[in-house]
Amino acid sequence: CWWGRGVIQTTGPCNFGKLNYYLGARAAKEGRDSAYPSIDFCKDPEIICSSSKYKELKWIAGMFYWMESVQQYNEGGWNYMEKLRKFVDGGFQDRGFIDAVSGIVNRGCHNPPCGTGAVDGGNER
Repeated sequence: CWWGRGVIQTTGPCNFGKLNYYLGARAAKEGRDSAYPSIDFCKDPEIICSSSKYKELKWIAGMFYWMESVQQYNEGGWNYMEKLRKFVDGGFQDRGFIDAVSGIVNRGCHNPPCGTGAVDGGNER
């Protein structure tokens, strides 16, 4: 069961595997520093939301996804960091930036629909 968990829903074996590789039991097992050496995110993905010891995991997983997938986004001439600078310099007025980032987070592309459908609630923003 790989449904989403956390503030930005961590989904799929690849994303849980990355958490495990960099922050969890796999990092510790392979001799790297690990913030959560006793947690195997692949064996227990629900730990992101169910841990009473590590309540911050839902935020850590969301931040990890943001840094790994959103901040690094550079596809089809659309670079997140460049567009972010323009958005800030423009006084936070460009609704297109918000829609594009929502597309990256929810659909995997900056210009939905991209195989998974349109961004939900776009007209209400």
